[in-house]
This record gives sequence, structure tokens and C-alpha cells, in this order.
Amino acid sequence: MKRNRKVKILATLGPASSEESMIRKLHEAGADLFRINMSHANHDVMRTLIARIRSVEAACGRPIGILADLQGPKLRVGKFAATTVELVPGQTFTLDNRDEPGDDTRVYLPHPEILEAVKPGHRLLIDDGKLHLRAEKCDGKSIVTTVVSGTKISDRKGVSLPDTLLGVGALTDKDRADLDAVLATGEVDWVALSFIQRPEDLADVRKVARGRVGLMSKIEKPQAIERIDEIIELSDALMVARGDLGVEMPLEAVPGLQKQLIRACRKAGKPVVVATQMLESMISAPVPTRAEVSDVATAVFEGADAIMLSAESASGQYPVEAVSTMASIAFTVEREPHYPGIIYAQRAQPEATGADAISLAARQIAETLKLSSIVCYTSSGTTGLRASRERPEVPIIALSPVIQTARRLSVVWGLHCVVSEEPTDLDDMVNRACRIVVQEGFGKPGDRIIISAGVPLGTPGSTNMLRIAYIGSDGLSGV
Repeated sequence: MKRNRKVKILATLGPASSEESMIRKLHEAGADLFRINMSHANHDVMRTLIARIRSVEAACGRPIGILADLQGPKLRVGKFAATTVELVPGQTFTLDNRDEPGDDTRVYLPHPEILEAVKPGHRLLIDDGKLHLRAEKCDGKSIVTTVVSGTKISDRKGVSLPDTLLGVGALTDKDRADLDAVLATGEVDWVALSFIQRPEDLADVRKVARGRVGLMSKIEKPQAIERIDEIIELSDALMVARGDLGVEMPLEAVPGLQKQLIRACRKAGKPVVVATQMLESMISAPVPTRAEVSDVATAVFEGADAIMLSAESASGQYPVEAVSTMASIAFTVEREPHYPGIIYAQRAQPEATGADAISLAARQIAETLKLSSIVCYTSSGTTGLRASRERPEVPIIALSPVIQTARRLSVVWGLHCVVSEEPTDLDDMVNRACRIVVQEGFGKPGDRIIISAGVPLGTPGSTNMLRIAYIGSDGLSGV
């Protein structure tokens, strides 16, 4: 199944899209990989969804990636005697460690790590920022606050702490159990880590994952922004989680941060996903708003690797339409006259490595000679990532003998992944590349392609060779 766009689409599965027939429709409409939200899926549901995705993969003959999104620490207040209480800006309100129903003066906060970490002057945002509190006195057992804005608080509402660095890791007990279950399947390609605050959060997870899945850091806290370069270095990919990021930071700052994060990931050669509320109105409407179309287009113009649907495909009334709409927007944007120039202007300088030099040369040769495609042989996925980092105008076909690599690369910009046996020698490498280019619809007899690979063949991380080849008249061999 040949895609006619470079940016990838990540669709979340849920009640509206859990049946195999619907998963197949979403894939055919344009979804390149699927997200399983562990906040809502138990282990049995997760395994069922994985089996159905793999069944669709087998039927369609294309590698499909799977992302398991861990819930992360959910910080919530306790309950109230009256369920909901009214507050007045300027009044005093206390959060404490007394496990008793709250009233209009106090509420239980079942998170000692918050009570210990918050300092006077820190902000506490309740219910996605609808209630804004400012800490005045903190003694480790209670936080006396002043109501800055908002008039209401009710049972179990979430707490956001934009100014506070919590002394706990990103993995809760639930996350550890979910991660173990995910790894046990051997079928999940990416794990998304919620509420990353610091590089150490990733180091803990790496010890458990041991390279069996790619680690995608969700950037949704200001503390992560402060150490973003270190987090990118330790991550395999990034997700710009604009929902929670927009709660803990000024809304007007989020678009600029999105651009910064995309460019930082492109420079590092790490995939980046833009997520949250991209086509939010399509949860209940068959068409998006003009502003949502512009939002998706901006992410595509920026060169994001993937754009994500959340509730639109998981629980909305129009999941297939949401995916096809997103695919249509991406297709149209990538054919805008200004698109190549914008992508070129944002291109990062290559690092002083052989792989980057080869990838840069492949892109320049392919565009100068107007070749039909770039073919890269990649066992670990690194060669594919470096080829994508260049954002070439011509298609990139990533050939890998490792199905797990092909699936993981399904999130990467511009890569058309094909599972293929390792070539036996250089002639076989050229012939195989030419044959697959024709079979996949990216070239025809007489076209030229450029091939990047490592010699000796089959050695991971040894990309050191470029070869220009003509596709033979039989469409099965190269010259």
C-alpha cells in the first residue's frame, strides 16, 4: 500500500475503533501506526488489539507500528462531602494529608510527594487550569493556598504543577506492570512515557526495556522543556503533547514550543509526533473547523514526522473520516509550491559522521539528477533515520530484513518500509532494490535510483556506500 505523502498518521484505538474491520478501514484510510492508550486499556484489551493490528498487517502486507502509551502519574485531589464546592478568588484554601471529605476550606491531597515538593509562590492548577491556586505556606503536610482565579472544585479533579519538580520518577506501579505486559507481547514497537520531567526518568525505563521497544518521551511539562536537549538525546522519539503542555504553560507559548521541539528533533535525527486536539471537532462532526485544518497543515509544513489523532479515532463518531481528512490535508500541503522551500530552509547541518555524509550525498545526488527514489538498506533503522533527517524531495524506500525495524520506522517521515531478505552480494543488492522500487510503484524500467548501504553487507551501523543504478528493461534487475 503506497502512501502519497511523507508525513505519517498515528491513530488511537478505542471503543469506536477496536474491531478488526474498523482497524483495517483506518489503515486503508491512511493510518500508518496505531496507539493503544494504557490509561483506558487493560492487559487483555491490549493483547486483543495487538492481535487484530497484526492480522490487518498480514492481510495488507505492510509493516504497521504499534505505540503503547503509558498513563504516567495522575495527580488528583480527594473527594468532597458535597461533591462540588464553590470558591471565591482571594480566599484561602488548603490541600492537606487528612483523608477526610473536603469542604470549601480544604481537601485531601493523596500525594505526599506534592506536599513535600511545593514551595511558596508555586502555582497549582486544578481541573485543566479552570481553578488557579497560589501556594502561600507549605510544611510538608499541607499547602495553604490563595485562590487566584476560578470558582469551583469537585471530586477527583486533576492537579497540574507547572512550577514544581516532583521527586518521583515517571513510572508509577501501574506503569511498571503495563510496561512488563507490553514487553512480554514482543509485538509493541514504541512505548510513550507520560509526564517526563528530566533525563533520569528515561534512564530508569531504559534499564527495563533494554532496547526491546523505542522510547517516545511525551513533552507536557515545563520542567522537560528546561532540559530538552538531554531528554532528546536519551529518547528514541518525542511527542509534543499539547494538551497538558497548554495547561501548565501559557497557551500562547505552545505554538512556538511546538516549532522549537520539531526543529530540535529534526536536528538530532529523532522522530517527532505532534499530538492532541488536531481535529477535535471531528469527534462529533463529519468535517473539521478551518482552524483545525490550519493547525494540521502547520505541523506538516514544519516537517513533523507524524501527526496524531486521539479521541477523534478512539471514541469519535467519524473515525475513518478523521483519518482520511488528516491524510488529505497532508497530501495537499506537501504539494504546495512553498512546501519544499520551507522544508529546505529548516534542514539541519549534517553531523560529522559517515552516515550523515552518505545521507546528505544521497539526497543531493537524487535531487540533482532527478532520480526516482532513494533506497536504503537498514538493519537497525539508523540508516533510515539519517536518510529521513535530510527530508529529500524524492521518495525513500527503507529495506530491512528485520520486521521489528520496519515496524518501528513506520513513524518516520518519508520512509516507505519494506521487509526484505539481506542481499547476498552487491549485484543482488542492486537487483533487489530495483525490483522492489518497481513492485512498490516508485519507479519503472529506465528510471535511475540511488542506493545506500553498508559494506560488508549485513553489518549494522556501517553505512558507507552509494550506488546509482538504472532499473533494467525487465523491471527486475539493475544496471
